[in-house]
Amino acid sequence: MALEHANDVTFTSMIKDGITLVDFWASWCGPCRMFGPIFESVSTEVNDVHFVKFEIDDTNRTTPTKFGIRSIPSVLAFKNGELVEARTGLMDEDTLKAWIQELKG
Repeated sequence: MALEHANDVTFTSMIKDGITLVDFWASWCGPCRMFGPIFESVSTEVNDVHFVKFEIDDTNRTTPTKFGIRSIPSVLAFKNGELVEARTGLMDEDTLKAWIQELKG
């Protein structure tokens, strides 16, 4: 599935169906810039999971606050709109793919 970008306004509608992984990131964050291409690459390989990027900036503070995002990158996993798991920090491609398989199981 194609990688999508969310903000405070679109977030809820983007996570409501199926499994959705949301990468909370910022352009000034070094680890985020390293993880971004990994997240995007996996999004092109896995067709039955939604991949969403959420940039934390001055206009998008409500959603990160709601979910207690204190460190980035943070990836939150949702199933049909419900938060099921969160992971913080840089993940390699194999770790991300293994986590997706766990979420599907």
